[in-house]
Parts: sequence; C-alpha cells; structure tokens
Amino acid sequence: MKTVSRSSLIIIRSTTEADLLLDEVRASAARAHNWIASFSGEPLELFKQMKFGPVGFHPLDDRPLNIVEQINQTWTFATALLAAKQLLALHPEAGGYALAPGAHASQDLDIMSIEPDLVGAEIFAAVSVNSNRKLQKDLAKLALRGELNRYVFFMVPKFERTERLEQFEQHGVKVWSVTL
Repeated sequence: MKTVSRSSLIIIRSTTEADLLLDEVRASAARAHNWIASFSGEPLELFKQMKFGPVGFHPLDDRPLNIVEQINQTWTFATALLAAKQLLALHPEAGGYALAPGAHASQDLDIMSIEPDLVGAEIFAAVSVNSNRKLQKDLAKLALRGELNRYVFFMVPKFERTERLEQFEQHGVKVWSVTL
C-alpha cells in the first residue's frame, strides 16, 4: 500500500490508508517517547542527543533520525495525511492523491490528485500562520498553478478544528486548517 522514502511518493486512495499511515506516525512518536523516558543522563546530554544523535525515528520509514528532525517530519507527514483525508471527502473523483511533503519532494506540489490537473495542494505545520511567511508563499505558488482545485492546508495550534478558513483565501486558492 505505501511507498515511502525521501525520493518517492505516498499514494493515498482511501481514508483507511491515511489512517493506517497516521498510526505508523504515532508508533514512531511512541518509540521516541520511550527513548526519552528511559534516558538517565544529564539534561544537556539529553538535549545533545535529541538534537544531534540518531535516537529518533522517521515517521514512516524504519530509519533513525535525530529527534528534532523527527518532530518536524512528524507534523509535516501528519498534516499531509490529514489534508489527503479532507481532499478525499471533497474530491472523491480524483482517484486518490500522491503525497510528497517536505523539502525532498519528488513532485511539484506536496499533494497532487491522481487524476491530472484536478487537485493540487501545499501543506505546512507551524507555530503560526505567519511563520516564515509560509501561507503567503504557498498562496502565491498556487496562484500560478493550473489545477482546477487548489488548496493550502496547515496545522497551527491556534486553529483547533479542521475547517475551511475563507479569510485567508486568495486567487481562488482554498485554505483549510487540519488537526488530529
């Protein structure tokens, strides 16, 4: 069902597939939690290992990461999977979605419909919608795209529900918050 690596896509054709991958993200977080709970060294050594040591885990691949990177990737993948679930509900005619979230994406957008040119989306997880001007950059990028349906999905603590946020929309790009 899944194909996951830095150079490949994740194909999601159903909410069940997305939920199974979210379970893997949770399991990876549990592994890191267990490592932290068992750590018995000095606090700065704990932080050193979390920042630099391969003591964390990729959210979906079975490979080590530092925990800081695991945290960032965990929320990127969670946001992408939650966005895919929402897109499956909004556009079931899309035939599923190819996800390639993050800096090593292997396609033009974070999420693209299997049906060409139907749906395209960018995603991000941040402390604020204004962090690094990510929302504005994604809106500008999508404004230039030709997909019939264009979206930005984000996970930001201030927004506690999965909902459309028309106040942020520009250039026909729909904006949604997602949450677990």
